[in-house]
Amino acid sequence: MKTMPISKFKAHVLKVIDRVSKTHENVVITKRGRAVAELIPFRSPEKEAIPGKLASTLIFENDIVTPLGVKMWDVCK
Repeated sequence: MKTMPISKFKAHVLKVIDRVSKTHENVVITKRGRAVAELIPFRSPEKEAIPGKLASTLIFENDIVTPLGVKMWDVCK
């Protein structure tokens, strides 16, 4: 994550925005040494994780103990 003083950001805002969109690296904007804002790349909602999206790809077993056998299950406890 890069930091940049606000005066430099104001002078080069379009170049900074282009760089953030290409490199996907955040830029923290500072004023007198204190962070006041952060410029982050845009992420479309389609690329975000959707809860339950992979639920249909999982395989559910009815009995998870039997494949090991009763003796092996007792050892694993």
